[in-house]
Amino acid sequence: MRPACIVMAATALIATHVSGAAASDADMDGGLALRVMSFNIRYGLANDGDNAWEHRKDIAVRMIAEADPDIIGLQECLDFQAEYVVGRLPQYRWFGIGREADGSGEHMAVLYRASSLTPLRTGNFWLSEHPDEPGSRSWDTACTRMVTWAAFRHPETDARFLYYNTHFDHVSEEARAASAQLLAERATADADAAMPVIVTGDFNAPAGKSAPWETLTGSGLRDAWLIAETRQGSMVTYTGFKPPQPEGDSRIDWILLSPGIAVIRCEAVEYNEDGRYPSDHLPVVADIRLPKPTEQR
Repeated sequence: MRPACIVMAATALIATHVSGAAASDADMDGGLALRVMSFNIRYGLANDGDNAWEHRKDIAVRMIAEADPDIIGLQECLDFQAEYVVGRLPQYRWFGIGREADGSGEHMAVLYRASSLTPLRTGNFWLSEHPDEPGSRSWDTACTRMVTWAAFRHPETDARFLYYNTHFDHVSEEARAASAQLLAERATADADAAMPVIVTGDFNAPAGKSAPWETLTGSGLRDAWLIAETRQGSMVTYTGFKPPQPEGDSRIDWILLSPGIAVIRCEAVEYNEDGRYPSDHLPVVADIRLPKPTEQR
């Protein structure tokens, strides 16, 4: 049985959420409501003992079900993990490819609510000096790193937005800094003049005090946590499967947004079941409102 405090937290999260059905409708005064999640799901083949994927996969599914996001950016995701989630939660579809040259390895998988969002086009690029070369690496990166992106449309209202999901290198500061510059350039270049941009990721760098954060926010993107009307949860998003720290400031998992997108609420989700967490990172969720479609043209 889950501790009462966890049940209450989940209930509060749901109560403040614009539900999937409601999120499919546009607020005439504020544009399309969406719930966005960034979630490092933890590599599914890692030797994590009691916290291995087999022991936490249903906790992850239940966490996602209760949070009820409209779109999810997963990091460290293997194909069987994405398939397991959408197999248990059929309201979602997913896309992405492995980061290695042959398409194997970790995915920057994107899950979306199929009843209300339609991908118009999707793509990938690698965080390197040759971003269109699959599996390419630069800047002394420890691992191959990439971005999966898509342009989405909400058919009912014709609202559209661009979405990027990524995972920066965990070792090389040079790689993180250069990756941020490339992502900022691509997000700006790819965007239509008035199409909103949403970025999710594990940036392996603390918000507010790192070169990647400075570069991305300096490009015009805004940190959802900082501009949210309300915030909840720990400001330390990597927990190592342990209870989150009540103090500290090391948010390495971010949701970034272009100007014009309102943020009603942002939360580092502390969901667990009897002390077992869905990952070694806390998922980050933001309730946002896109500009009205008439304002996107």
